[in-house]
Amino acid sequence: MSAIEKLENKLRKYPSARYARVGDTITVEATDGDGFSVWLTDKKPGYTVGYDGWHEEFDNEEDALNAFAFGLSDDCRLKVICRGSSDCAWTVEGKNEDGNWIGDSTTGLLMTPFWKKKSIAYRQNHLITSESSRNGI
Repeated sequence: MSAIEKLENKLRKYPSARYARVGDTITVEATDGDGFSVWLTDKKPGYTVGYDGWHEEFDNEEDALNAFAFGLSDDCRLKVICRGSSDCAWTVEGKNEDGNWIGDSTTGLLMTPFWKKKSIAYRQNHLITSESSRNGI
């Protein structure tokens, strides 16, 4: 079974999840207006997982599937740097043992409108909650 087929099987447990498969890519839309899309591309060999503009390459299927699920959980948030109305950089953040948000990995555009006013937005999905994952759901 392919990674995308595994994800489709798991996503069936979440009737509120809106997802689409196009070719070798599966995308789950943001869970609400404050969330972000999560996608996985099976590149054969390797995988790319992305959250809106952030993305990372994986050689291992299990690591890619875990990163995909992390993006759908409330244990993850995306810090988005905007210049004017343009999103320019995305940082994945997770919680440490004390419950504080810690930045992990950043993806940014090479060409940004640096002269425009900078703002920061935080986006988070709630499809998989910490409570449900503790209960084995």
